[in-house]
Amino acid sequence: MDKITIIVPVYNEQESLRAFYEEVNRVTGEMKEQEFELLFIDDGSKDESLSIIKRFAESDSRVKYVSFSRNFGKEAAMYAGFVHATGDFVVVMDADLQDPPAMLPEMYKAIKEEGYDSVATRRVTRAGEPKIRSFFARRFYKIINRISDIDVVDGARDYRLMSRTMVDAIVSMSEVNRFSKGIFGWIGFKTKWVAYENVNRVAGETKWSFWKLFKYSLEGIVDFSAVPLQISSFFGFLMCIISIIAIIFLIVRQMVFGDPVQGWASQTCIMVFIGGIQLFCIGILGQYLARTYLEVKKRPKFIVKETNI
Repeated sequence: MDKITIIVPVYNEQESLRAFYEEVNRVTGEMKEQEFELLFIDDGSKDESLSIIKRFAESDSRVKYVSFSRNFGKEAAMYAGFVHATGDFVVVMDADLQDPPAMLPEMYKAIKEEGYDSVATRRVTRAGEPKIRSFFARRFYKIINRISDIDVVDGARDYRLMSRTMVDAIVSMSEVNRFSKGIFGWIGFKTKWVAYENVNRVAGETKWSFWKLFKYSLEGIVDFSAVPLQISSFFGFLMCIISIIAIIFLIVRQMVFGDPVQGWASQTCIMVFIGGIQLFCIGILGQYLARTYLEVKKRPKFIVKETNI
């Protein structure tokens, strides 16, 4: 009998946890030939999420939980789930039911009968999502696929079922700065993509603001591509060439036509422009140095406050 671990990252999801638990029970009840482990990762919730999870655990021996000392982020929560999962297969689901548990039997069948190592999901629509957010999300997927060696599918979710071999490979990548969509693509393995229509949250509000998503996208680009550094080098080389050409032009004009160099305003604009490019390039370099600094310190990706494992 195969054992499937369902990893559920939780952060302030008290409104949706009961509905999620009921739906998962319904789906797992139909999969009678498999054993299940429900692994809730409480990412430092400030509401009653942990208390609700504990009540689940009191009446259901399948329910395990790991509670962090503070909010470390979804990436840390998923990694903790991978570390503590004991199943032959592992699946990540959001607690807001935007990852439909009803798809799990189809995903499991694809792995067992079609020879895949992973079955991943992607949204084909973004109904209910702000248009500006959808626009920038699509631009991000195009950019990262062009400037990196990984393949990140547009609309990809973290909702995927993986074999134990793939999970072990993910755990072996122990970097602090984690971008799981990129890690899934980088490690390879044979993956089947399953498309579905966007599903709205069952309750509560999203914890991902536009600013958080923007920072997350920058992390993905910096973690899996050196192209921004190459762009900054290109800017530096280009400005050197332009400066040399400008100096030659001024010297020739002075020698041939005797025209003095005039105009403090144009000089100021040029200085501000070049200074802006320098700061932009230094900022790009700083992003890579900051991530190197965090990796070198080797701080833990999460701290466990309590668990029933």
